[in-house]
Amino acid sequence: MSEVKLVTAPGSSTAPTPIFYVLDTNVLIHDPTSILNFDEHHVVVPITVLEELDSLKGARQAIGADCRQAIRELDRLLGRASPSEIESGVLIERGGGGCTGRLSIFMAQPPENLTLLPTHLNDNKILNDVVYLKQQFPERRVVLVSKDINVRLKARGCGIESQDYHSDQLLSDIEQLNKGYLEFSGSFWERVDAVETEQQQGRTLHRIARSLFEQEVYPNQFLLDESGFLARITAVDDDAITMLHLNLPSMMEKEVWGLKPRDSYQAMALNLLMDPEVHLVNLSGAAGSGKTILALAAAIEQTVPNKLYRRIIVTRSVQGLDEDIGYPPGTEEEKMEPWLGAITDNLEALHWDDENCNSSVEYVLDRVPMLFKSLNYIRGRSFQSSLIIIDESQNLTPHQIKTIVTRAGNGSKVICLGNLAQIDTPYLTPISSGLTYLTERFKGFAQGGNIFLRGVPRSALARFAEEHL
Repeated sequence: MSEVKLVTAPGSSTAPTPIFYVLDTNVLIHDPTSILNFDEHHVVVPITVLEELDSLKGARQAIGADCRQAIRELDRLLGRASPSEIESGVLIERGGGGCTGRLSIFMAQPPENLTLLPTHLNDNKILNDVVYLKQQFPERRVVLVSKDINVRLKARGCGIESQDYHSDQLLSDIEQLNKGYLEFSGSFWERVDAVETEQQQGRTLHRIARSLFEQEVYPNQFLLDESGFLARITAVDDDAITMLHLNLPSMMEKEVWGLKPRDSYQAMALNLLMDPEVHLVNLSGAAGSGKTILALAAAIEQTVPNKLYRRIIVTRSVQGLDEDIGYPPGTEEEKMEPWLGAITDNLEALHWDDENCNSSVEYVLDRVPMLFKSLNYIRGRSFQSSLIIIDESQNLTPHQIKTIVTRAGNGSKVICLGNLAQIDTPYLTPISSGLTYLTERFKGFAQGGNIFLRGVPRSALARFAEEHL
């Protein structure tokens, strides 16, 4: 058994004692750069965590790529430190020049008489390491950070303080998430004392006082009331907001690749989807609310007749998709087809009224430059003049969604679709989902917008199931 030699980060005598934050493997997979987010405190990575990262790094999955990035980040931070320095703690160098916290690899093996849990499970080994660390440093606060609820429950039973990884959680309540619109009872104009109106290239713009709104407002957010008024915010400053007046009845009649919106929420979504100045659109809502069919119709319309984009790239994030898509025979597109059934289903829905639906779908697939891509092969690429649709994006972590969105090159547009009530990825919740993170981070982005679709237009059965099951 080696002696524990962890040290305290340098600082003044009046500075608070740094906390030992022990990271579970799932934290480093969830965010490979999480080590940098503990300020002046001491980050401890048990040797068992390194072994788990090593065993998973070869997987041909998104998880394997995250493991490899976490290992590279550890290697960058530890640099050429000696084994004793690594065990005691290496200063964490941050991009901004801050260098106050420490990182160490916990190598010590607790003696058998001090282990609380059987050591046949890696989770138990990590918990035993934390218990031993607490015994060696009784004056220091030791916190286990894990995305696994069961591990945190076991830690509680062992008398270990534990917590979830919160650094990428921007909200405490999902109800606070920006829905993309503000709804007003009665008439919106009854609240307005003064307005400046001007015409610009056939568009009507209104400028009203910012103080009329109690809540925060953002670019590309919509305003609607019960009388049928609809407007989209185009600019926000400290004193006033500028909004574009929209004609809701004409928007409801506008066809996009043969598709008409069924309600005002779908009309707002299509307004963002068809605007070439909006480069990022997030659509969320219940199953059947029209997310995929709206995105698909807008994508085809802008790629085939309008030729705003050279191609459509479709990917879908689900648990099975992150698994190995295998070796030949079969192209990447052919192997992706089972996971992208929602896309072909919605293609059929767009052409049900055609004389021969199957021929229409085949025509679209043959003529439309639509590529089905695995998330495994999107990393490291750059897509120019492309319209990128990411379905089921609620299953992505913030780190993964950043990796994908940053693939968009010049002239590209990204459409993220998801239902925060249907998260299948372990350790993710509506608050920690990458879709929530992206929506919150981009709410002030002048070329981005989001819409929470309401209602379940798919069918009366789907609506009843969504409300009662």
